[in-house]
Amino acid sequence: MRLSYTKALNRALADELDTDPSVCVFGEDIGAGMAGPTLGLLDRFGPERIVDTPLSEQAFTAMALGAALAGRRPVLEFQIPSLLFLVFEQLVNQAHKFSLMSGGQAGVPLTCLVPGSGSRSGWAGQHSDHPYSLFAHAGVKTVVPATPTDAYGLLRSAIQDPDPVVVFAPAAALPVRETVTWDLAPVPLGRARVHRAGTDVTLVAVGHLVHDALAVAEELAGEISVEVLDPRTLYPFDWAALGESLERTGRLVVIDDSNRSCGIGAEVLATAAEEFRLTAPPRRITRPDGTVLPFAPELDRALQPDREQLRHALRAVMK
Repeated sequence: MRLSYTKALNRALADELDTDPSVCVFGEDIGAGMAGPTLGLLDRFGPERIVDTPLSEQAFTAMALGAALAGRRPVLEFQIPSLLFLVFEQLVNQAHKFSLMSGGQAGVPLTCLVPGSGSRSGWAGQHSDHPYSLFAHAGVKTVVPATPTDAYGLLRSAIQDPDPVVVFAPAAALPVRETVTWDLAPVPLGRARVHRAGTDVTLVAVGHLVHDALAVAEELAGEISVEVLDPRTLYPFDWAALGESLERTGRLVVIDDSNRSCGIGAEVLATAAEEFRLTAPPRRITRPDGTVLPFAPELDRALQPDREQLRHALRAVMK
């Protein structure tokens, strides 16, 4: 059957709700399934587990944090990625640190799901952020699925995890469909996926950019043998998989839809330079420093990583 990315998230939520009675979902307009992943869940599981909240992210995040400490496994849906800035202190300074600061006596198994993260056409500066690097920097488990099967598997693993996890579902990946069997399984956090084997260059692509990476790799197949590595989990990052790939290729390009300074692309390049064998200076493709995506679609697209930049970077590391 054909499975869409959004339906994969919906099915993962339903399967976890069906399997574990401690799982519940909080968020704005989730009863109507406005963002897609929660469609139909209210009718199936009822208002005690599918909680349609008022427009106060800090309030329902605090409620979920308390519920997690009391033994529930809440999932929070944030319809706009910049809403995470409002609750950053609660997630990073509270939920993330409770287990460490209590010596493991208190756990916060809380999952944040951000469907439609990154740029959406015409959504402008306050709706188009992709702040996954902030959470990876803080040490919060952070995942960015690229495909429907990974969206399903990583979300299930996130909900089952004993620690807080933030799941970014990129807007540009939501239309992706994949042919699958009925049986789907959780995908372990912290394990990368090689989508395409190659011998000349390792191309690390995050989230929806995996699909651009695969298209460019196919286009350049007669010229460069590109290995496409999808980290899937940005923290903890699968450094062993990156090292194995670089042993084969010796060259590295990273394409990352977050801002350049202190982004995950910078971390991948720095770690590769410190720890692994490189035969050419690595390249990264990101949004520019301090990017605020404008309303005008042409300007929005001009500030995002694209395939032409990727072609140039791949050819540059081969010189």
